[in-house]
Amino acid sequence: MKNMKSKKVIFVCNNCGYDSAKWSGKCPSCGEWNSMSEFSEKKFSGNKKCSNPVRMSEIKFDDNIRMSTGISELDRTLGGGIVKGSFVLLSGSPGVGKSTILLQISEKFENILYVSGEESYSQIKMRSERLGIKNDNLFVLAETDIDVISKCIENLNPGLVIVDSIQTISSSEVNSIPGSVSQVKECSNILLKISKELNIATLAVSHVNKEGAIAGPKVLEHMVDVVLYFEGENKNSYRIIRCIKNRFGSTNEIGVFEMKTKGLEEVKNPSSVMLENKSFESSGSCIAVVTEGSRPFLVEIQALVVPSNLSMPRRVSNGYDYNRLCMILAVLEKKSGFYFSNSDVYINIVGGIKINDPSADLPIAISLVSSIKDKIVPIDLASFGEIGLSGEIRGAYRSQERIDEARRLGLSEFIIPDVSNIEEKSAKKIKNIKSINFCI
Repeated sequence: MKNMKSKKVIFVCNNCGYDSAKWSGKCPSCGEWNSMSEFSEKKFSGNKKCSNPVRMSEIKFDDNIRMSTGISELDRTLGGGIVKGSFVLLSGSPGVGKSTILLQISEKFENILYVSGEESYSQIKMRSERLGIKNDNLFVLAETDIDVISKCIENLNPGLVIVDSIQTISSSEVNSIPGSVSQVKECSNILLKISKELNIATLAVSHVNKEGAIAGPKVLEHMVDVVLYFEGENKNSYRIIRCIKNRFGSTNEIGVFEMKTKGLEEVKNPSSVMLENKSFESSGSCIAVVTEGSRPFLVEIQALVVPSNLSMPRRVSNGYDYNRLCMILAVLEKKSGFYFSNSDVYINIVGGIKINDPSADLPIAISLVSSIKDKIVPIDLASFGEIGLSGEIRGAYRSQERIDEARRLGLSEFIIPDVSNIEEKSAKKIKNIKSINFCI
């Protein structure tokens, strides 16, 4: 009698992805209780093809490997367009516009498959009518079974596959609910394999958890080629798509959009939009010239410093790193003699965007000093520069491009680090400083 070999069974934590041969009530890795789910490893049978290594010089490169989405802001974020055979992950908060922009992309391609596990055919049709999407080569599949989806992709062989969302797709080979770590890993792995074998670009939506991070196992972000994150609030019309991983381009690029009744519209000049309400001079306000990738743009920074009756004064930062704000406050107290220990401090980046550029330190400091001294910063003044712990002002890259962008919008005065790569014709209107011992 032949020995029957059973499938190998492992137990995977739904919280962190830790796997074990035995079940346990508490995950040994993250400490979560009752999070271990049974998972049967799928063994692929059949003849395995032998792959031989290829010389790098013999590999043929396709000049048309990138496909434009028809949305220049999204193409910029992707590094020039979607690469054929790539797997792109798009994440963001509920209602931020993920499904909207995917349906807008689907209008630009000749042969596209839109897989929805969250909406029915009539719901998708109703949303496409609202957005004005008209494409006879757009095929819609309302399905959650990965086996059915895989067969449909192989039969149709589309140029682009959109999956909305990866948390709703499930496999019958995995003994767990849709959205669990094991289901997400298995379904993503199958879609990734199909994308590489058939040279089909795949764009999948991923949910976020309550902390705002991408839901599912961390290995999901390592598996895919590109990770995009949608930033924005439902109460604010502006949205930003930020690239946090890109195997085919820069990870510093962003795309700026505005949500309107007909969907997301590109904002090709973010500087003018962010400063459209900057029409009067006020204390605690300063214009910063920051860069995201290859694009310099201007944002207004507002600061409010008020006396506090609390034993521990409040520190609130919207759109700017909280720990970096605390560092700037400490440096201002130590090196410049401005004391914030008995005051509440509020920082706000106008427009609801988040900035990660360290060169925003100097305009943050200027706005704080302006608020505590109640002195107005000129409306045509801009600033940028990184602050060190010893109080020095460090230079920022692309200084000339930042100044040119500010001058294009009518700003004529600058407070910047003491740098030498600025053109002489601009230096007459620039105040170069080396430390934060400045007065407003």
